[in-house]
Amino acid sequence: MKLYDRIIKGEEKISLIGLGYVGMPIAVSFAKKAKVIGYDLNEKKIELYKNGIDPTLEVGDEAIKNTTVEFTADETKLREAKFHIVAVPTPVNADHTPDLAPVEAASEILGRNLTRGSIVVYESTVYPGVTEEVCVPILEKKSGLKCGVDFKVGYSPERINPGDKVHRLETIVKIVSGMDAETLDTVAKVYELVVEAGVHRAESIKVAEAAKVIENSQRDINIAFMNELSIIFNKMGIDTKAVLEAAGTKWNFLKFSPGLVGGHCIGVDPYYLTYKAEQIGYHSQVILAGRRINDDMGRYVAENTVKKLIAAGVNVKDARVAILGFTFKENCPDTRNTRVTDIVNELEEYGITPAVADPVADTAEAKQHYGIDFVGLNEIRSMDAVIIAVAHGEFLKLTADDIGAMFKAEENKNRVLIDVKGILNKNDYTAAGYQYWRL
Repeated sequence: MKLYDRIIKGEEKISLIGLGYVGMPIAVSFAKKAKVIGYDLNEKKIELYKNGIDPTLEVGDEAIKNTTVEFTADETKLREAKFHIVAVPTPVNADHTPDLAPVEAASEILGRNLTRGSIVVYESTVYPGVTEEVCVPILEKKSGLKCGVDFKVGYSPERINPGDKVHRLETIVKIVSGMDAETLDTVAKVYELVVEAGVHRAESIKVAEAAKVIENSQRDINIAFMNELSIIFNKMGIDTKAVLEAAGTKWNFLKFSPGLVGGHCIGVDPYYLTYKAEQIGYHSQVILAGRRINDDMGRYVAENTVKKLIAAGVNVKDARVAILGFTFKENCPDTRNTRVTDIVNELEEYGITPAVADPVADTAEAKQHYGIDFVGLNEIRSMDAVIIAVAHGEFLKLTADDIGAMFKAEENKNRVLIDVKGILNKNDYTAAGYQYWRL
């Protein structure tokens, strides 16, 4: 009997290695169709899951309470599974080179517990070649088994969009690949158990790896173009959002917007591709140019905040500034690679220590990685400037009175309002006399 058949009959288990914003929803989804072991080396996270708490907000506490996933921090439990999915982050180092440490460590853990007849599928975003050239040797060394003989590998890049309740694992076409035709067929069938949108069978593992890394690189370049337009139009005194709304009336105009580009994908994946390109002797021009623009936008926002403070007659060094939002995207607690920290750091260069409020963010994560202590929204008072950096749903509900209450009791012309994502009605605030600015 084939592995797929044994899985659907409950005779074999699926394991998830890495239970973050990607791995945990996958585990919960598969548990509706098969027996699933959810492994993560973070024992605190495992305890939260066992207690029915979803710290990622991706599926909700109720789904965690009702799931049949066997959550564990005991790596030896992986020996009970035959179909393994590795979903760990792949960040970059300070010099923008790929940091493969998490995927290498996960491979070591799995390798120590790998059994004959298993299939290992990687979901982590990597440059072409990592699965077969980096991960497989680790699996072989730690397990003593031979790839292609004792176990097989595949690659199926994650496409989950954290915080997005519409585009989920089930509703996004899944790219799948395998080291041979038999493996590809098994991987495809297993994912078809949960992916209602269907799967796309890539012709090789490297093709699937490349497809994933260019998805986010393409988006990064398009946002960089919007950011560059914003810089240009700002110098011309033209409102970028108004320009984009006008241009967007053409059927084939791509509707991207300027903004801060962070997170574990869009702000990271292009560096994986350009790193591999340089290894084979090609120095990227377009991709890295886009990255430079996007990496500089936090500083750009801070500089324009300072300019508006000066225009408002505020002593910059004594200015009281608040930032609303710290996560890398709206309605998601994830602060990984947030570019809001660039605004904070640049303002500190001017002697300003901003107050940061984020009702959605993971407070412990922000403190651990960035040294940020959040304040409550009700504590944002007597400010000279307010920067709305993230379009959280809670911020969309703010009224003009709510925003006005955040400032000092001064005339509106002395109040600086920075609306990074353009969530407010510009005309309302400019008509009211605010020093309003947006990308």
